[in-house]
Amino acid sequence: MDIEDTDLDELFEESPGLKAVAPFLTLASNVRWFRTLGEDVDRRTVDLARAYANALGFPEAYPAFMADWEEAADAAENTEVNSPAWEAEEQLRATLTDDALDVLDEQTLEMVMTHVAQGTSEAIEAAAMEAAQELRIFDEEFVRATSGAAVQATYQAALAAMTGAEEDHPFVLRFQLFEKGRWPIGIIGNSFLIF
Repeated sequence: MDIEDTDLDELFEESPGLKAVAPFLTLASNVRWFRTLGEDVDRRTVDLARAYANALGFPEAYPAFMADWEEAADAAENTEVNSPAWEAEEQLRATLTDDALDVLDEQTLEMVMTHVAQGTSEAIEAAAMEAAQELRIFDEEFVRATSGAAVQATYQAALAAMTGAEEDHPFVLRFQLFEKGRWPIGIIGNSFLIF
């Protein structure tokens, strides 16, 4: 279904569940993606990482910040798709999708989420390429992995916003780690790996 931006703006205003989408898109458009990859970490970022792991149900997973991009790339490759943390995120995504479908039809939800992805993916990919150049990373797969993770986090956070999730929802916290310029790779065992 094709829809004009003006029609989307009207939809965002008219639908109570979608009123949070436009402000979220503005926020996501102003994120300085990947600006602190590999840098020293501040206390707020550590606290966010701990809060995410706790909220996801893995309080024993302590944040492990990586300084080397090759180590981060290896960690991303070795993150199991069907790991317990991945499964927990998938269950949360499914729950939020069901919540959104309580107030929106499937076609409208798909259209809105496509709009969110299109509205952010170009800036995210450009930021990933810029970060790779600055860090002298000549690996296209690295750029795809970082930008793909950020687009996914934006999608998840948009779902959380439109369903009225609390500020301590794991998807809100994960997005905030991206806002801090990081790449939260995933929880493996007792470590929450972050670049």
